[in-house]
Amino acid sequence: MDEKKKKILKNTLLWGFILWLFGYAMGMILFAFVPADILGWVILPFGVLVTLWVLFKKVTREEFGCYVGLGIIWTVMAVVLDYIFLVKLLSVTNYYKLDVFVYYALMFVLPVLVGWYKFRKIQK
Repeated sequence: MDEKKKKILKNTLLWGFILWLFGYAMGMILFAFVPADILGWVILPFGVLVTLWVLFKKVTREEFGCYVGLGIIWTVMAVVLDYIFLVKLLSVTNYYKLDVFVYYALMFVLPVLVGWYKFRKIQK
């Protein structure tokens, strides 16, 4: 793997982890103040805003397809890290509800939409 691809992979994994950690940390902080039933819905808008900021300000890719790959990697990371650190480590019961599935879908859809927007803008 050449140096450029390594840098892109590191960038992808680092931002994917930071975004996941942001939501995880918010969940830990807000858990004391927000009912568990709506915790994900409270975190979701903040997570979307931070994700969009990262996608517009910190992530650049040379091809639209790279944004699709980014979405796939970030979604897999979110699923795996949630399972390890919430379901297994913290033994959270009934974790997989609509808010979690919306979160997973957005981790794929947001990079794809931002990539589409960026490349559509370039073509004009």
